Amino acid sequence: MHNYIPMIPQPRWQDVLDVLIVAYVIYRIALLIRGTRTMQMVLGMVIVGGAFVASQVLGLFTLNWLLNNFLGSLFVILVVIFQADIRRALTRVGAQSFLGRNSAAVTPAEEIATAAAWLSARKVGALIVIEQDDGLGEFVESGRIVDGRVSPELLETIFMNGSPLHDGAVIINGDRILAAACLLPLSQNPNVSLSLGTRHRAAIGLSEDSDAVVLVVSEESGQVSLARGGVLSRGLEPAEVLSTLRKLPG
Repeated sequence: MHNYIPMIPQPRWQDVLDVLIVAYVIYRIALLIRGTRTMQMVLGMVIVGGAFVASQVLGLFTLNWLLNNFLGSLFVILVVIFQADIRRALTRVGAQSFLGRNSAAVTPAEEIATAAAWLSARKVGALIVIEQDDGLGEFVESGRIVDGRVSPELLETIFMNGSPLHDGAVIINGDRILAAACLLPLSQNPNVSLSLGTRHRAAIGLSEDSDAVVLVVSEESGQVSLARGGVLSRGLEPAEVLSTLRKLPG
């Protein structure tokens, strides 16, 4: 009597491509919700899913019925909960062409650099955050929603003395100003110079906790600085600011 040995099918190249695409999508979603309240919601959904499986295994019929009806509407619930993140993700995807970066994608860099130069010349303090892959939803929620297109005039107006939004940071995603007057975490690094003010410490602090790029304009000297990866580069010229912003991905 021959033992039956099941045949393991050989993976096709389509299967490999399928797995890679799904893995990449999950990775991008994880980056998008990292550091936001959305992550807490995702963990909550995982707990609900675990409770559903447990209710089936343990025969908890009433709980199973409730969770079954809840999970049946899961798609609608997810769209409602994550609508802001979905909109931002689709906006980022739409900003890219199939042949490369959209030609209009350079515009926000030029406009941010122009605003920084204007603010620097007049010694108007400013804190401008440019969001990258890491989500900054919790910091957006700490400020006032703007949801306006990036322009030098809007940035200058926000940071002018007397503006109700000039304290705190502006957070930008793509070509949109998401919010103003946002609160950022201060750096706890003991090696940061004590001579730096709150704006500079906040810029370093956020860049330590995320991949965001943060521009700071000093109201004392008008000097423009840029924080990235916990490192602060000071005394940048307008051309250096523009060159750096143009090299940013996304």
